[in-house]
Amino acid sequence: MTYAIDTTQPIWFYDFVSPFTYLLLEQHEKWPDMPFALTPVSLHELYRHWGQQPPATVREKRTFIYRHALFRAEQLGIPFRMPPAHPFDPTKALLLATAAKADLVCVREMFRFIWRDGRDPSTDEGFAALCERVGLPDGQAMIELEETKEQLRRNTSDATTLGVFGVPTFWMNKQLFWGEDALPMVLYCARTPNWLDSKEVKRISSLPSGFKYAG
Repeated sequence: MTYAIDTTQPIWFYDFVSPFTYLLLEQHEKWPDMPFALTPVSLHELYRHWGQQPPATVREKRTFIYRHALFRAEQLGIPFRMPPAHPFDPTKALLLATAAKADLVCVREMFRFIWRDGRDPSTDEGFAALCERVGLPDGQAMIELEETKEQLRRNTSDATTLGVFGVPTFWMNKQLFWGEDALPMVLYCARTPNWLDSKEVKRISSLPSGFKYAG
């Protein structure tokens, strides 16, 4: 039996494949003082739903993303080491977090295994080491449960219903805030929620497109 995302509470959507999601989680002490529900989703499936190409499919963009992630880590003083290959398949790690209903401590340790230690959770050896790291020796059996797989699919589906198109994404006050660099905006809107109701914000939020896209 799966459960729906509770959209009445603040939520933080994540996927382990994203370096910027790791960087944002490492700044957790700066987040608004709210009980964000850490919710794993499949970034690949978000791209598929919205008809987007993954950024890594563009060589120059992929190079820039990696450089930018390293730059931000150095700028923020956060330990950072890329895994041996990227993108890697984060499915096992996502399923493990889903099955364990992973809390902040567990999710952060999983991110650190990948982005601080530079490990690949998609290989048999890497996943076994990850399970040991977070104290879930039965991890392989946990991720093979159909209920676990269905829950991750439902998380992702529910996220797209909210309009989530990438990670990291905050859902706060029934609004979406995407990206590591959106943290200042999240903090401002937590203190001044009526800013989103201001005249200019409403105007730009409903601007018509000046370009007709195919499809």
